[in-house]
Amino acid sequence: MSIAPVVRRIVTFAALTASLLGAAPQACATGMERFQAFLRGTQSAKADFEQKVYDRNKKLVQESKGSFAFIRPGRFRWAFTKPYTQLIVGDGEKVWVYDQDLNQVTVRKLSHAVGATPAALISGSADIEQSFVFSDGGQSEGLQWLEAKPKEKEAGFERIRMGFGPENIEAMELVDQFGQTTMLRFAKLERNPKLDPATFRFTPPKGADLLGQ
Repeated sequence: MSIAPVVRRIVTFAALTASLLGAAPQACATGMERFQAFLRGTQSAKADFEQKVYDRNKKLVQESKGSFAFIRPGRFRWAFTKPYTQLIVGDGEKVWVYDQDLNQVTVRKLSHAVGATPAALISGSADIEQSFVFSDGGQSEGLQWLEAKPKEKEAGFERIRMGFGPENIEAMELVDQFGQTTMLRFAKLERNPKLDPATFRFTPPKGADLLGQ
């Protein structure tokens, strides 16, 4: 497992999702107003997701499914169930990546895993306008899109698009610096559920190889 690209991409999505998932857009609200309204009204959420990864030639190279849950700030659980089992847990201080097939655990401090990327700022209390340039992405696929481009040159990605339906955010797309596009679609979204704190704790299985900090 290559910790840098894998954790960076997943933590970026996880942190962004922990900030944006469940946002309830209003017909006349701007993307920033939708985001700010969400921050005021959502502390936790859970959903199922489907993820597809395309290369720069738009060829599908990976497809997976799973579930996602978070409590702001900094705690999330990203569980892939198909076609392979992988678990990513952010406990507020560290990010744990567990590959069951390899019986391998990679751990990094949350701040080091994300560094100074916009994901770190969005999952915390920083002013996101200092990290992103937002623009209207128009309408397609029955969704209203908002595009966010990072101001940070070392962010690890070029842009993120967020697709809003009548009530919630329904899709996210991330384009990295190599032209690879990761697409997420959410289902069975629930805002502010009561989540067990143990969901966001991780103990490496006995006998697993432990890599990282």
